Amino acid sequence: MAPSFEEPEPVEDVLTNPLKQKPQLVAPEPEHCPGPESQQAGTADSCAGCPNQQICASAPKGSDPDIPLITARLAGVKHKILVLSGKGGVGKSTLTVQLARAFATNPDINVGVMDTDICGPSIPKMLRVEDETVHVSSTGWTPIWIDNLAVMSIQFILPSRDAAVIWRGPKKNGLIKKFLKDVEWGDLDFLLVDTPPGTSDEHLSVNTFLRESHIAGAVVVTTPQEVSLLDVRKEIDFCRKAGIRILGLVENMSLFVCPKCTHATEIFKATTGGGRALAAEMGIPFLGAVPLDPRIGMSCDLGESFFDAFPDSPACAALKQVVRGLAQQLGLDPGEVVPDADAVREG
Repeated sequence: MAPSFEEPEPVEDVLTNPLKQKPQLVAPEPEHCPGPESQQAGTADSCAGCPNQQICASAPKGSDPDIPLITARLAGVKHKILVLSGKGGVGKSTLTVQLARAFATNPDINVGVMDTDICGPSIPKMLRVEDETVHVSSTGWTPIWIDNLAVMSIQFILPSRDAAVIWRGPKKNGLIKKFLKDVEWGDLDFLLVDTPPGTSDEHLSVNTFLRESHIAGAVVVTTPQEVSLLDVRKEIDFCRKAGIRILGLVENMSLFVCPKCTHATEIFKATTGGGRALAAEMGIPFLGAVPLDPRIGMSCDLGESFFDAFPDSPACAALKQVVRGLAQQLGLDPGEVVPDADAVREG
């Protein structure tokens, strides 16, 4: 049975409540109006005779009733982590997959990936599950499982892999709500939420929906050049305004490492110091620098695990170090999250 969608409520692009829009009034608010979004809207004595009375009385009031349902559904998820970047093309989805794969190298850990890039879902391709179909039952949607890794994406419910998603913000927000409210995530140690570039609809929706169930924090991704850092600064500002803890910054594609001789070459020159300097400037942890290894892209194209195919590569070691740093920020033992006899344990 294929999932179906209903048109969700419109959105208002504000941090306080981005999913609730002010009623469309037919006349200006009178002098003693209690407010079109108040609990007394349309029923107070001053509302008598107002042209907006029926509109205000029928408008939804209070917080989103689905928030408690989302909180209950995600009760078994220990750590919810957003992967963000204000800049497109920094390898954010690729890094999300590599982080998930790194966590999943520990068979005792269950990890989930939620792809909220509605218009450009690439996670299923990178995990080689793009031809899978979501199963819908009376208890909800079942994510696609790859051993101890679960994934949910709009790709699973599109008619074809080339079908374009031409949706406005409200419908995208409604799908994100379904991914959180209706998907049977079960007991997970980590849920990684891959987001599109920017600081708008999808980011506001995820933050609002997960606020009560607690977001562990965000991993911000950048590349070394200043053009990327410029947009990443905006993403960091968004996190601070939205009250999202920044777990750390990752500099992706920091160097090119030759697969043959492992010689490192600076492809994207860090004209202002790169990710490490930005992290120091903004007062956030620097989780590490991941080199540009063409075999990562090849692994994603083939849907294979980079950690299984090239366990001795410098990029593999760098990614595992990023995961250990992330675990440390979450108050976990890095050596238990990603066991490695040669791991350098800090603290």
